[in-house]
Amino acid sequence: MQVITGPRQVGKSTIVEQVLAEIGQAHVFESGDGPGIRNATWIGAVWAEARARSGSEPVILAIDEIQKIPDWSEVVKRLWDEDTRARRDIRVVLLGSSTNISHRGLSESLAGRFERIRVQPWSYAEMRDAFNFTLDEYLLFGGYPGPASLRGDFERWRNYVHDSIIMPALTRDLLQLQRVDKPALLRQLFELGASLSGKVVTYEKLVGRLQDAGNTTTIAHYLSLLEEGGLLCGIQKYSGSVVRRRSSSPKLQVLANATATAYEAPWMTGITDATMGPLVESAVGAHLRNSIDGTPTGLYYWKKGDHEVDFVLTSRTRTLALEVTTSKDHHLRGLDAFHKAYPSAAVALIGPRGISVETVLTSTAQDLLERFT
Repeated sequence: MQVITGPRQVGKSTIVEQVLAEIGQAHVFESGDGPGIRNATWIGAVWAEARARSGSEPVILAIDEIQKIPDWSEVVKRLWDEDTRARRDIRVVLLGSSTNISHRGLSESLAGRFERIRVQPWSYAEMRDAFNFTLDEYLLFGGYPGPASLRGDFERWRNYVHDSIIMPALTRDLLQLQRVDKPALLRQLFELGASLSGKVVTYEKLVGRLQDAGNTTTIAHYLSLLEEGGLLCGIQKYSGSVVRRRSSSPKLQVLANATATAYEAPWMTGITDATMGPLVESAVGAHLRNSIDGTPTGLYYWKKGDHEVDFVLTSRTRTLALEVTTSKDHHLRGLDAFHKAYPSAAVALIGPRGISVETVLTSTAQDLLERFT
């Protein structure tokens, strides 16, 4: 079966609806978020409808928001195995949020029965081609197709991002995942992290800036929840063959610049010489993080003393250090220090004297590793 996952408002349902309409094949498409009772019995009834339509031709059964149905994975496993034994050609597509569908069923009940397709916030090329986004518009508003048409009215656009993307993820999706003792702290951490996207911040400083934060372990845990919810992650420090996890300070990174722009980011009032650098670095970080999801490629930052490199991409045989700048006079001390520490690694500058921002935002992390190492 095909399992399509991703954060809210990235077009998972639209993708499936468009494909079903284009191929014109017999199908059943239902949502676990619809009216009425949605439970195991409901899944059985929907599955029975697909079975009734099956015959000489295959039938596609697509169930959206599957993670909202209690014990969904056990029911799906049983029905899928019944069809496999009976040789019924029912082709199943399940859709759900990355957070809940991953933790509630895939790894536990459906191992070996699915292929996962990850849908991420949209890239610059996708937003450009679909909505005629300029590069500056993507840097400010990029990542989500839903509010794209509202970018000319900042307050409407911001309200959409807040009400339809951020708050449902914080107040519904993440709280359904597991017990969260301090929901207000989870929201505070996201808001602070969004305003500091691209900054390396110690866990101790995060605790000091948040109310009722508890200890650094709590903050690290909540940051991992925000990453699973598709909102905010902490990029870890690179140290050669050993990657330091919670002992190192995370580099805070939103997974789409839209969420930072909606939450008091330095650039939310517009692009200036002072805000362009942080804005571009955050956009590059989000793009790289999204493009490595589900791949063996690693994404880190590097810092030693006064020397720092914005991003480090790694694969089994390649390492590429990337420094982001919008200035023609940016120094290369960080890249030089990194290359001295790791002579076999490649280094590259993103900006006026190096790889263009457009090139990075229209390439995957794997493409960059292959082209510049």
